[in-house]
Amino acid sequence: MALIECIPNVSEGRRAGAIEACARAIRESGAHLLDVSSDRAHNRTVYSFAGTAPAIQAAVLALFDRALAEIDLRQHSGVHPRIGAVDVVPFVPLGGTTIADCAALAKTTAAEVSSRHQLPIFLYEQSATATSRRNLEDIRRGGFEGLAAKLARPEWRPDFGPSAPHPTAGASVFGARTTLIAYNINLATAETAIAKGIAAAVRESSGGLPYVKAMGVALADRGIVQVSMNLTNYRKTSMVQVFDAVKREATRRGVAVLGSEIVGLVPADALREDAARHLQLPEAVEDQILETRLNRRDREPSLD
Repeated sequence: MALIECIPNVSEGRRAGAIEACARAIRESGAHLLDVSSDRAHNRTVYSFAGTAPAIQAAVLALFDRALAEIDLRQHSGVHPRIGAVDVVPFVPLGGTTIADCAALAKTTAAEVSSRHQLPIFLYEQSATATSRRNLEDIRRGGFEGLAAKLARPEWRPDFGPSAPHPTAGASVFGARTTLIAYNINLATAETAIAKGIAAAVRESSGGLPYVKAMGVALADRGIVQVSMNLTNYRKTSMVQVFDAVKREATRRGVAVLGSEIVGLVPADALREDAARHLQLPEAVEDQILETRLNRRDREPSLD
């Protein structure tokens, strides 16, 4: 069966009722909800669901209907950058689906969402209409607070919708991409400068590891800091390589690594052999394997 995975990031990680309402909207649409991962410090929830193209489109539309009713970005704060209530909506090919199929679905779904909610939407990654819009961090730079000024610039006219932010939902970013691993490493210090220094040392844009995007953030409620990363090609730069690099940098600064965590799901081949123990991941990490969730049909809605 030709399937697509969708992994929207929603700017709400604290209110359980709102998080569940969005999950319920996805479930009731007919898509197969694979995972819900929330973080209070980031104030963000990542939903992972899969299905055929019509099921995915229906789920995304239902999610926006619910999320925009629940979230007001004017009242939102968190350590993760964001420009939208539903901040980013990636489409990833599974099985026999192609990246071109995902790019087409991203565009048609973005057009429908924008029309329904009068929401500015940018296209990124494999769906991007300009090189300057390919990278998510470039689109998101300035955040929700700087969005009105950004949209007023001709070069940042959105691909769909008005050239002004939605008053409560900001803007969204849609696109097709290959598998990405959201991976965080927690450090035994409260000094944000240390996490930021390590992030700069390991990320590709600063001369570090290829296919690694990283930022240092404070987890104030836990009294620690975190190196929060996206690994855009885990086969070329593995989680083990990233963990070892972060640990070396932390040791140089006299800081211990407390452990690491995966946000959402990962392919089985990203956790080969004894990787989970080496990475100091939680024991339940096996439940975050994508293939395991896809095969769990008895407790989830149909993929059709």
